[in-house]
Amino acid sequence: MSDLILTANINGVDDFYAELIATHEGLSDEDSQALNARLVLVLANHIGDRAILKQALAAAALKTEETSA
Repeated sequence: MSDLILTANINGVDDFYAELIATHEGLSDEDSQALNARLVLVLANHIGDRAILKQALAAAALKTEETSA
C-alpha cells in the first residue's frame, strides 16, 4: 500500500493554483461548491486506490478540524 503524499508534488504548483482559481471566477458559491465536488470525484476516480482515498479523507478532515478550532 502506498502512502498519501502531503508535500508539494505538482509541477508548476503556482500555475495550477491560478488555473484553479480562474476556473471558479464568476461562479456563484453554489456553482463553485458543485465544481469542487465534481473535481474531487474526477480526481478520486483517477487515483482509484481506496486506501489512498481513505488517507486523503482523513487528512482533509484533520485540516478542517484544525482550522475550526
